[in-house]
Amino acid sequence: MTEYVVLLTGNEKAWEAASPEEQAAMFEQHGEFSRLLEERGHRITGGAQLDSSRTAKVVRADADGTVLTTDGPYVESVEQLGGYYVVESDDVDDLLEVCAVLARTGDTVEVRPCLGAPD
Repeated sequence: MTEYVVLLTGNEKAWEAASPEEQAAMFEQHGEFSRLLEERGHRITGGAQLDSSRTAKVVRADADGTVLTTDGPYVESVEQLGGYYVVESDDVDDLLEVCAVLARTGDTVEVRPCLGAPD
């Protein structure tokens, strides 16, 4: 099986402004996503909801090799990475169909194959 990461990018201010009922409805979509994956032979092997981008730290090296650490996300954008799943699958086309469930929450869903851990 190939391992894929399913990245969820959305407007975190919209999430923070959502009522508890609206948030619960979005979580129900995640439950449906998990159920459909299992029914269709895919397997979630990891994942998590991420804390707000306000809590992020960014580490980067500039052109001369000096390492800088800054607060916050590395891009100025309304949309931020909000969570991810790691999914094993033999059928990426079917995985993409199931990911449509998550897209209905308003998030953008990006699916990428994992290259594996270095030896």
